[in-house]
This record gives sequence, C-alpha cells and structure tokens, in this order.
Amino acid sequence: MAKKVNGTNEHDRASRRAKELRDLLNYHNQRYYVLDDPEASDAEYDGWMQELKRLENLHPEVVTPDSPTRRVGAPPVESFGVVEHREPLLSLANVFAREELTAWHKRVSNLLGKRQFDLVCEPKFDGLAVALTYVNGLFTVGATRGDGYRGENVTQNLKTIRSIPLSVPDRAPPGFEVRGEVYFPRAGFKKLNEERAREGLPLFANPRNAAAGSLRQLDPAVTAHRPLEIAVYGLGWAEGVAPDTHWETMRWLKSLGFKMSTDINLCHDIDEVEKCYQNWLGSRESWPYEADGMVVKVDSIALQRELGSAAREPRWAVAYKFPARQGTTRLINIGINVGRTGRINPYALLEPLPLGGVVISHAALHNEEDIHRKDIRIGDIVIVQRAGEVIPGVVGPVTGRRTGKERIFRMPASCPVCGAEVVQTEGEAGHYCVNAACSAQALERIRHFVSREAMDIEGIGEKLCQSLFDAGLARDVADLYYLTGEQLCGLERMGEKSVANVLGSIENSRRRPLSCLIFAMGILHVGEEYASLLAERFGSMDDLANASKEELQAIPSVGPRIAGSVTAFFAQEANRRILGRLKEAGVRMEEEKRGETGAPPKPLEGVEFVLTGRMETFTRQQAEAKIKALGGTAAADVTGKTAYLVAGDAPGSKLARAQKLGVKILKEDEFLAILKTGGNGGGRLT
Repeated sequence: MAKKVNGTNEHDRASRRAKELRDLLNYHNQRYYVLDDPEASDAEYDGWMQELKRLENLHPEVVTPDSPTRRVGAPPVESFGVVEHREPLLSLANVFAREELTAWHKRVSNLLGKRQFDLVCEPKFDGLAVALTYVNGLFTVGATRGDGYRGENVTQNLKTIRSIPLSVPDRAPPGFEVRGEVYFPRAGFKKLNEERAREGLPLFANPRNAAAGSLRQLDPAVTAHRPLEIAVYGLGWAEGVAPDTHWETMRWLKSLGFKMSTDINLCHDIDEVEKCYQNWLGSRESWPYEADGMVVKVDSIALQRELGSAAREPRWAVAYKFPARQGTTRLINIGINVGRTGRINPYALLEPLPLGGVVISHAALHNEEDIHRKDIRIGDIVIVQRAGEVIPGVVGPVTGRRTGKERIFRMPASCPVCGAEVVQTEGEAGHYCVNAACSAQALERIRHFVSREAMDIEGIGEKLCQSLFDAGLARDVADLYYLTGEQLCGLERMGEKSVANVLGSIENSRRRPLSCLIFAMGILHVGEEYASLLAERFGSMDDLANASKEELQAIPSVGPRIAGSVTAFFAQEANRRILGRLKEAGVRMEEEKRGETGAPPKPLEGVEFVLTGRMETFTRQQAEAKIKALGGTAAADVTGKTAYLVAGDAPGSKLARAQKLGVKILKEDEFLAILKTGGNGGGRLT
C-alpha cells in the first residue's frame, strides 16, 4: 500500500510534481533551443532538471517517454533498424541559373493549366534529412531519408537533439510526421574539427558529413555531446485536419514547438523568388549554418498533390543552388608561412581557380601530418573548398588523374624566416619555430609579454606595441627594458605624462613573480597554470633552463609534450640571449621566498585541485584564479597528489579517475564554501 504523507498519497504527489517539472523544463527548453529567447538562467534550469532526476530515481513509475531526462537514456545499439516511410521522402531536382528556374516554373504552370500559384522559398540546409513521427502527442520514431522509401531508425540519437520536441500540445493530430534537416551549426562544426585535430583524428570535410556521422553513432551519448540542430521544413503526413498551404503549415508547426529557419519567404511570382535568392547570396555568409541553395516550393498543398512526382523527384519543388564552393585545380607547390606564435603553417599554391565569385590561388593546409594522411602531393589535381569568407582549404587529391610526376611534401628542418631549428614536440601535430627573436613572431610575443596576466606593463597596448616594433625600438621583449624617455617621446601620441607612466610600469614589472615571467616568455603549451608549477618546482629561471625532460616530467600533470616544448625553448641560443638581457635589466629571475615578505602561509598552501565540468558561479579561469589566490594549485589532470576534484555540470572522464584514486569530490557549493572561508572552519572538507 502506498505511503500516506499528511493525508496525501506520496505517489500522487510525486506524479504531480514530476509533471510540473516536465512541463516547466519542456517550456524553457523550447524558449532556449527553438526560439533563442531564454526566460530562465542556466542555474534555474539545472536545478529543475536535478530535482526531476531525483524524483524519477525515487519513483521510477512516474517516468514518461517525453521526460527531458530521457534525452540521453538509451544504451548503445548493435545496429540501426529499418523504418518504412509512409510517404516517400524524395530528393529534389537542381537548377543553377535564373533561366533554369524560369523553365521549371513554366513547366509547373503548364501542368496546372496556367493557373496562378504562390511560391515559398526556404534555405536548403547542408545537413541530413530526417522524418519524425509523433503518435498521441509523443515523439515515437525518427528515421533518416535512406533511399527515400526506407531509412535508418535513429530515434534515440534524435532524442538527444534539444531542438526536437519529445512531446507536442494536445491540439496536434493523433498521428503525424514532420520532416526536417539535422545540421551542424558553423561554430559547432569548427570546434568539433579543432578537437579532432588535437586528438589526431580525421577531420570532417564539411558540416553535412559531420551531421551524418554524428547521427549514425551507435551510442546516443556520443551524439548528445555534439551540438546538432534541426530545421523543420515540412509535413510528411497527418491524421486529421492540417493547413491547406505550405506557408500556413510552417506557421502551424512552429506553434506546435518545432524549430525552423527564420529565413522563409512567401513569393507571388518568379521575380520575387529571384530577388529573394540574390538577397540570400549577399547575406548567407553571416548565417550561423551552412546552406547550399534555396528550396522553391508550390505553396498550395492541393496543387502539390496534383503535380505529384517524377523520377523520384517532386514536380512541385526545386533546389535553386548557390554558386559552387568546390572545384578542382592543380597544386603547383606547398609554401611555408611562420605564424605569430611560431607555428609553421604549410599552404597550397594553386593554379588560379574561379570559385564562388572569386579567383582562388592560395588555400590552407593544416599540417604535415594532415597532408600525408590525405596523401596530397605537389603537382596533384586537388579538390578545393571555399566555406564562407575564410581561407579556402584543400579537401584532397584526385588520385585518378596522377601522372607519376607528383612529389611528396616534407616539412623544412629550419625556420624559413630566421633559420632556427623547427621542432615538433611529442604528441603535437604542428611544427614550430621556438626562437623568441624570430621576426615573424616578435610582435605577437611582445604583445603577450606586456599583457596583464604576464608582465602587466600598463600603458603599452596594441597600438604602442606596433609603434615600438615599426620604429625598431622593440624587436624582442628584452628591448622594452632599455627604452628611454627620449625614444618614447618621439612616438605619436606620447606626451610627457604618458611616457612617465610607461617607464614607471616597466620599472614595476621588473619585480613580477617568476611564474609571470615564465608565462610571459610565450613557451609553447605553457600557460599560467604550468608556469606556476614550473616556478614552484625549480625556483629560478636558470634551474628551469637547465632542467632535463625527465626532471620536467616528474612534475604531476607535466607530460612529454610540455617537457619537450620547454627544453626546445631553452635549447635556442637566441632565447637564452633574451633572458640574459632581461636579467641584466634587473628583471626578477628567481621565485620569491617566503621570508622575503614575511607573509604567513596561505590557507590552501600545498593543496591541489582539479576542475571538471561546467560551473555556474565562475568560469574555469576565474575558479583557478581563486584557488591560486589562496595558495592552492589548479592542476590539469587527476593524480595521486590531487586533494580535491571540483565536479561541475556534465563532468568529464576526470571524475571516474578521481573516484578510482579515492580523491575527494566537491560539488560546486562545497567548493564555494572552501573559497569563502579560505579553507578554514566549515569550508574545508576532510
């Protein structure tokens, strides 16, 4: 018998509260992911989600298929099942010019006996077509296009896409199918490829490949970690009453909670369609998604049915494609550019190729490893892709057109700008010039050196850095400490007061901690956190400069990549010369000893923290700064020396490692208590 609490059945109370939370979360989910108009903070949303999870764990009987907690609740499958499409999911015929579009419109008009009809224009998303079936208000089956008649059952993966509603209002038909395009937003696609490049994985050629690969993951949890979106573009079928036109259908679907493009136009003739097309050509590069054309549809559903289809293509719709962004040309040579961070960047020199309204003669190549993985050779006929306003990239070679005269590319052993040795640290795909005096990167190194987190030289901003560099007064960071008032007065907009402020700030920077100087030197892979670790471990710049890889790797969380980068930096004689001049200028080269200030030990002295997941109160950088301010250490990886793991929302693999090692896990509120009390009293956990 169910337990009574204050005269109320506990099950009924849990059921009512679960429904309240589901309705609340689904409402705010739509506001955030569909309407892009959130009404609640992330903290409020997460609080409701956690309450619902706890309630469902205590009362499994209140779980429903449309619960927001079910978006990632299915185990991996061995293979996808097959779904028969009730109505064929056909592909579109293409036209590429106004004349072809006019010819299509004339054919349609003739088939309809010269009757007048409106047209609807929509973006043709570069993604993967899917069909979503709803029964009695619930999302039940999701399938890919497949061959148009049968597709793959990817229901569980589609449920992880937050812009797809798991349930719809009661006014929806008892059964209906919505059709849409699953796509990768541009920002998400760029981030995914950057992550894959760091992990040494093959890159996706375009957002469509990324969307298809993400949706066909056998484990829904993998799909859930990729920022897929959907744009609904039509109704497949419906039981009961539905709107009479496509324009009204889209407005109706939007009212049911479905996401669609805001770039949809109702046109009355072919001239209006062309005007819309030309407007989109000028604005599509600013869209947050990739689109390869415009879909033009007859608006009337009755006329659509009358027109029917031919050769597996509907007669009532056509894809008016944008100018091509891919083409083929010959790779004449591979040039080398030295970036401002010292990275050696190969680039393609091409036979001129008209593409997307411009002539392409240069294109990006990621690194030597990627060139060899794609088997790109000098002299190849290559596929070139232009995406938006970014530099075009080489997709790959057309191997069937090789003559045998093509040459394999090799990265140069020395920097083409300064002649210093080019290094590649362990686990790193890129090659670098680590000479701090290299003219190709000197200006960027100076800008970094004077920044607040580094030597904090106030008054020397972007413009003054440029002026000093252009005037030849600062060719490397050591030159800053030998500037005179007379030299500074000769620069534009540098009055006596400005000069005095700059010289005073330079003087103050000489006493900056060793960790700041290490960070300021711009050693590859050494950020603020690792600079602090190195300063603490070695205590002086001389000892760090003479450290071996083995000594460096003995520091927790310092692996072969960082160790190799540090030793490569100090192996460059030019870098040692710069450090020598800094030392002569009176810049602090040793870590401050406790006795120098007489300050008491800080409350978190010797306590190592590791952060994982997203925090509501701070960014990752802010949380690390708080830890360091109290004397603690913010490490990158969990080790036996880790005292606490701070686990925010959606923690990563560090959580499992911390649990395995028996490291104390802190929730965000517990971590905040430690910071608030300085590690004393009720804040410090044991």
